[in-house]
Amino acid sequence: MYEKSQTYSRLFTQVSCKESDEIENVLHYVAGSDLIRNELGAYGEKILGSGSEYVQTSISRYISNPRYYFEVNDDYVKNKLKVVLLPFLHKGHWIRAVEGGGGKLSYKPPIHDINAPDLYIPMMAFGTYVVLAGFFLGINGKFSPESLGIQFTTGLLCWLLQVLLLEATLHSFGGGDIPLLDMVSYAGYTFVGAAVIVAVRAFGDYLFSVVTLWESFCMGVLLVKTMKRILISEVQSFEKNSTRRNYILLLMAAAQIPLLFWLGNVGV
Repeated sequence: MYEKSQTYSRLFTQVSCKESDEIENVLHYVAGSDLIRNELGAYGEKILGSGSEYVQTSISRYISNPRYYFEVNDDYVKNKLKVVLLPFLHKGHWIRAVEGGGGKLSYKPPIHDINAPDLYIPMMAFGTYVVLAGFFLGINGKFSPESLGIQFTTGLLCWLLQVLLLEATLHSFGGGDIPLLDMVSYAGYTFVGAAVIVAVRAFGDYLFSVVTLWESFCMGVLLVKTMKRILISEVQSFEKNSTRRNYILLLMAAAQIPLLFWLGNVGV
């Protein structure tokens, strides 16, 4: 009887020691898992934080706030059209007005700043260009839904090419952080001149050529002034080789001539 109780006690002791060892191993495993989980959690939060910051930066880069570009009034539209059509008569500086708030630098909307980009004028000018192109096709007996669709597509393609040209100009100077809608706005001002060109298209080829060259010159001046303003004040990118900078800006301005001739050759 005594021997049997000793056997049970030794067996119980062995089992207890074994269970305690397993419990200790489990505790070490759990503690290690918590440590790993905490480390991975901190690393994961860091990754997610940087990822969310990258996504937020990308969204602000490519989408921005569309409503900002439509905050205009009659006075702004009238004065802005003067700047677009006669940029060399623009008095004052070309720097955009800034406003503080929330510790973040932001620019005033177009209604409060003549130098701010907007999408209202480019979209209205594009619509006017398409309507005038349809009218010109009609008076020459060439109007059809297909021909008007071709002019619409041509206008969109020219708009895209203008955006790519401005983006390439900025990237060549190392300044590529300007919101995409800003570039779309600046490129869209081309249709103000294009609408004028199509309006005089019916008065003869000579007047058409003169007006196209004039509008190309005005658009070139506007874009050169705008690109210089962006490089100096918005991205603070200074090209050490001023000769190279001037050649690139001159090339960008000269590209307006074939672009506006292409837009003006309606029905050809």
